[in-house]
Amino acid sequence: MADNKKEQERAELHRTIWSIANDLRGSVDGYMARLVPGGEIAAQDFNLSISSYVAREDTREIVNIAELNAEIERIVARTNELRKGIGEIVAEIEGDAK
Repeated sequence: MADNKKEQERAELHRTIWSIANDLRGSVDGYMARLVPGGEIAAQDFNLSISSYVAREDTREIVNIAELNAEIERIVARTNELRKGIGEIVAEIEGDAK
């Protein structure tokens, strides 16, 4: 009788562990961990390289294109102002040299 109760408790513990594991599988970030079925490993010729199964986290900087274009416009406008000023100075110097 004690063995039967132990088996029932063990079976219940086993079900609980698998239930928790199944719940966690769906909630783990794909960049961190993933349970890979044996068939998928076989399809990859038993390649056990982590990068074959878990995507790398995208660490690229997020760029706001509108802000970047506005900044470029400001730089171009300032560059044009400076070129005009330099052109005036050069013309003045050349006028004095003649």
